[in-house]
Amino acid sequence: MSLRSQQNQIKKRESGFTLVEIMISMAMGLVIAGAVIQIMVSNTVTEKLNRAMSSTQESGRFIINRLRSEMLMVGLYDQMNPNLNLDVDVVNENNFVRNNPVVLPNEFAVRTTLGSLQGAAGSPDTLVVSMQGNMDCRGYVLGYENDEEFYLVNEYFVNDNKLKCRGFDGRYLRGQKAAEGHNSHNSITILDDVVNFQVTYGVTDMASTFGSAIPTRFITADNIQAAMDNGKTVIALRIALVVKADSDITVETKPSFKLLNEANYSPNDNGVYKSFETTITLRNMKNFVRSNT
Repeated sequence: MSLRSQQNQIKKRESGFTLVEIMISMAMGLVIAGAVIQIMVSNTVTEKLNRAMSSTQESGRFIINRLRSEMLMVGLYDQMNPNLNLDVDVVNENNFVRNNPVVLPNEFAVRTTLGSLQGAAGSPDTLVVSMQGNMDCRGYVLGYENDEEFYLVNEYFVNDNKLKCRGFDGRYLRGQKAAEGHNSHNSITILDDVVNFQVTYGVTDMASTFGSAIPTRFITADNIQAAMDNGKTVIALRIALVVKADSDITVETKPSFKLLNEANYSPNDNGVYKSFETTITLRNMKNFVRSNT
C-alpha cells in the first residue's frame, strides 16, 4: 500500500461529523426535548385539574350530606319527648312548628325579616327552616342544658362566596323569652367557595294525594304563602349549588349550569366549577300529612 493511500485511510478514520449532520442532530434533539417538556407540562396541568376536581367533588359531597341530614329533621316536634324543655305551652308550639316547617318573613315577633327568600335574577336563595333539637346548625345550645331539646330555627345563605348558617331559639323569635347563650346570632361558614345556592319547595294537598304525601309540584319561596293559603303543605326540598375549586387552574370554556327553575347560570371566570343537586323529603311533614288524611 502506498504512503498516500495510508494517509487517506488515516484521515477517514479521524474525520468527525459534518456541519449538516450536527445541525440535523441538534434539530432532532430540540424536537425530542420539546415533546418531553410538553408531556411534562401536560401531565402537570392534568394533575392539577384532577386535584381540583377531586377537591370540588369532596366538598360537594360533604355539603350535600350535611344539608340532607339537617333537612331530614325539618318539621320535627315531639311534645312527649322527655328531654323537651317545658317552659312554654308545648301544644301551641307543636302546632306552630307543624304549620311553619319552612319559615317565611313576618312569622316572628322578633326579626320580622327572617325567612326563606327567592334570590333576584338568579342570585343565591335563602333557606330558613324550623324543628325541635338540642343544638342549632352552629352546634350551640342557646342557653339550654346540654341534654335539653327546644324549638330551633336555622338559616342558610351565601355571603362572599361562602355558604353560611346561623341558628336561633324559636322561643326568642316568638317573643316568649330573652336571648341567652350564643344568641348573638353570628353566622359561621359551613363551606367555602360556594358561588350559588338555589332551593325549591315541594308542596302537596292533603285532600288530593289520599295520604301518599307525594309532592305535586315544586315552587319558589315567594310562592309558598299562596300555596299554603290554598291548603298546600311543604313536604320536600330541592337544593342545588355550585362549588368552585380551590385552585388557580382555568378551563378553556366558561362553564354553564342549569340550577332548578333558574335560567342558565355562568360564573364570572373560567375556573373549575361543579354543580350538585339533591331532593330531600321532609319525613316529619310527610308523616304529618299522612296522619291527617
